[in-house]
Amino acid sequence: MKRKLNADDVPEPVDTGAGQTPAQSKTGFAGLGLDARLLQAVAKEKLSEPTPVQVQAIPLAIAGKDILARAKTGSGKTLAYLLPIIHSILRRKASSVRPTKAVSAIMLVPTKELATQVTTAVKTFTSFCNQDIRAENINRKEDLAVTRARLLECPEIVVGTPNRVSQWISNDVLKAADLVHVVIDEADLVLSYEYEDELRSIAAALPAGVQNIFMSATLRTEVDKLTALFCKSGSPVVLDLSEQEAAEKPILSQYIVKTAEDEKFLLIYAIFKLQLIKGKIIIFVADIDRCYRMKLFLEQFGTRSCVLNSELPVNSRLHVVEEFNKGVYDVLIAADEREVAESGSRKVKKSEDDDIEDIEDAAEEEIKGVDDVDVDATKPVVAPPAKKQRKTGNDREFGVSRGIDFRHVACVLNFDLPTSSKSYTHRIGRTARAGQKGMALSFYVPAELFRKHRPTSILQCQYDEKVLARITAHQEKHGAKLEEWQFDMEKLTGFRYRLTDALRAVTRIAIREARTKELRQELINSTKLARHFEEHPEDLRHLRHDTESHAVRLQPHLKHVPEYLLPSGGKAAVQQDVGFVEFRKDERAGNKIRKAREVNRKRGKGAIMKGKRTAGDPLKSLNARGRGKK
Repeated sequence: MKRKLNADDVPEPVDTGAGQTPAQSKTGFAGLGLDARLLQAVAKEKLSEPTPVQVQAIPLAIAGKDILARAKTGSGKTLAYLLPIIHSILRRKASSVRPTKAVSAIMLVPTKELATQVTTAVKTFTSFCNQDIRAENINRKEDLAVTRARLLECPEIVVGTPNRVSQWISNDVLKAADLVHVVIDEADLVLSYEYEDELRSIAAALPAGVQNIFMSATLRTEVDKLTALFCKSGSPVVLDLSEQEAAEKPILSQYIVKTAEDEKFLLIYAIFKLQLIKGKIIIFVADIDRCYRMKLFLEQFGTRSCVLNSELPVNSRLHVVEEFNKGVYDVLIAADEREVAESGSRKVKKSEDDDIEDIEDAAEEEIKGVDDVDVDATKPVVAPPAKKQRKTGNDREFGVSRGIDFRHVACVLNFDLPTSSKSYTHRIGRTARAGQKGMALSFYVPAELFRKHRPTSILQCQYDEKVLARITAHQEKHGAKLEEWQFDMEKLTGFRYRLTDALRAVTRIAIREARTKELRQELINSTKLARHFEEHPEDLRHLRHDTESHAVRLQPHLKHVPEYLLPSGGKAAVQQDVGFVEFRKDERAGNKIRKAREVNRKRGKGAIMKGKRTAGDPLKSLNARGRGKK
């Protein structure tokens, strides 16, 4: 396009809209000033409009500002820092005559699962510029020599937990001298995972002038400590979207149910068999043993589920999440034992809204003082503290309620109420993501019903009412409301004998056997078959995580709901005829078999009839002249 000349025969500048806001110049991602190749990738992923945190954070990040952004889970925080960083790397490479190989960005995440998720996102949005941008996840389960070789090739982006990043920086393999960007995702969680020493080591190795970006779901004292540690030149720009989120129309419905300890299992049985909730469900329980108790209980009624906890190998956990997102499984039982461990090892003081240390300390004191309680009741009490978890092989860098991008989850079911309102907020953040509607259903045990059914009791339930009060106050402060789920428990009276049969079958020995068997099987799948699945990805469809454990004697009659047990309106929910068992011999089936045998005899099939059958003997039926000739 030709430009007009002024009086001095000099071309006049063209107004590019640089001084305008994105809404004034262009709409959508195109108005954020991103590289054309990134816009192609965004269009390929069918993302039409940026989220509020992306609209505010991307221009600031492109300008090189330090940013501290707080936005709810599922609001697009990952793309809010990925797109501007990739854009900046592409722009520097284009302007450099001889670009040198160097690590430009480090992205610190609290868990291995989130490291894999961020790396996948980088590869997705660099599909049109993958020759210029390469990302490496240094938390992959591989030989250290392989990780060292990948780092020596100087990828542009390195993703990992603070523990791994600090290790490779101290070994002088990961060069920090040329770093331009440092991102801490889920910033309020990294210190809770005991990464303070590693973060200090990383901060000391960073060059002056590096850009720092912090993403968090909450603004807490942990975040303030991180900003003071990394932002040495000044305070970051704070983006708090709380008011904007409160003004949005709620898409998450939150319900609570007051129930006894054994009635929790009765309710979840009714939910699945009567199809009261449809779609994918994540069930949060207190610890790993509780995970397998729930899995074995549901197996009694023919409901298959898969388990996710810190004891499983990381490859298996990642595969479970991936297959759950694809819709292979509909029921996921997650042990959120990490948030219990945090309460005993947290080093930073929490704010008043989320501070329930008095409750947690009281729970720990009571656990220590219990001597004369039956083993069934004390076995699943509370997850062991973090130090003990590392000794028993549980993964320190595991977290299921934070960061992981579960997709299209219809309901988050808090079978066991969490120990804090913070944990509750992050649990329910697994649903109602990316503008989709969702439901959060929580069971709580009142004080008068605690310990009334000892085999299914855990000490954590003793403080459900106090924790629920804090959760309710915290949610109301942010414009949300918890409502009572209207359900008549009397309609389930006919199911109680089935509940008793199922719970009686799920013993401590059965739970231990199921836990050991699954761990052994997942270890085999994770190590010996890893290379095979890399070479033959189509075989992954045969690898399932929801197979029946067979640790409990199955009772076939429990899988079906007889019509006489169904409450009013329940028959419509059950789409198939169930409960009918045929005791009489079906004479018609016998007649069919006899008729088939008779027809086969006439055709010459079956046993040779007293030497009269010659057509089936190839030697006697041989015709040397050919078929049809005599």
